[in-house]
Amino acid sequence: MELLIVIIVLALLFDFINGFHDAANSIATIVSTKVLTPFQAVLWAAFFNFVAFFIAKYIIGGFGIANTVSKTVVEEFITLPIILSGVIAAIAWNLITWWKGIPSSSSHTLIGGFAGAAIMASGFGAIQLNIILKIAEFIFLAPFIGMVVAFGFTILVLHICRRVQPHKAEVWFKKLQLVSSAMFSIGHGLNDSQKVMGIIAAAMIAAHSMGLGMGINSIADLPDWVAFACFTAISLGTMSGGWKIVKTMGTKITKVTPLEGVVAETAGAFTLYLTEILKIPVSTTHTITGAIIGVGATKRLSAVRWGVTKSLLVAWILTIPVSALLAAGIYMVVTFFLG
Repeated sequence: MELLIVIIVLALLFDFINGFHDAANSIATIVSTKVLTPFQAVLWAAFFNFVAFFIAKYIIGGFGIANTVSKTVVEEFITLPIILSGVIAAIAWNLITWWKGIPSSSSHTLIGGFAGAAIMASGFGAIQLNIILKIAEFIFLAPFIGMVVAFGFTILVLHICRRVQPHKAEVWFKKLQLVSSAMFSIGHGLNDSQKVMGIIAAAMIAAHSMGLGMGINSIADLPDWVAFACFTAISLGTMSGGWKIVKTMGTKITKVTPLEGVVAETAGAFTLYLTEILKIPVSTTHTITGAIIGVGATKRLSAVRWGVTKSLLVAWILTIPVSALLAAGIYMVVTFFLG
């Protein structure tokens, strides 16, 4: 029981870290265009992260992404030491990439850590390879969808507004950025909070087989307090901000105007809502980065700093395997101390 409680606490800590690590996703463009101050922006994003809980529970009527994450490892192979090792590895990678200012995927580090510990414990037969491969595909598909939607939407908006006085248009787009940022923050809450819910669900399902009091039969039995705690933790984390990554997202990829900020956030939100329907956990970081590249490319390809983009892509590709290796090593240490 003590180990289960430790896992739940660490999972919520990871959720909090995810919030400040990913704060940049929701606020980078709205801060870089000076629509809101950094403090105002994180409060705005955190509020709509939390609103996502009520949308998921009462409008969507379920937590499909959490279910997908909980099935990354075959149920009979899931143990509490495996989950503990995966969560510790995910926290470590998130803190390292935050410190370096790299907008890596919190989603993929959590999934990579979970899978890596399971492989170390029971071999490759312990993981649901088809689920992991589908998630890995969206390392490329999510930013690509965001980029294409943002590129097309930018062309459309420019055509519609071609006769509007520039100053008037900028005033309107600054107001619209509040809406687009809120939409993206809801998508972030829907997507990222559910990943931690999936990990906690896996731990409680494993606890059930051990006869522990907090155990559940399936994710359908997950208590409401788990979802509430996960959405609260990510909201609080978002309020603490992640300023190094804000700088990378808001200024280093391409210069963003209010119009482009609206388009990037709307395209990113569209992509996140689509993957919510498909029940596929994706990286909100990848999604908004692709959208920012899309709006930058409409001016000219040279407007995008491709060197920065290349570095981000390398970090994205490495996240799952590095997290898996890290978790495998941590699993060996954990099992040594737990006997």
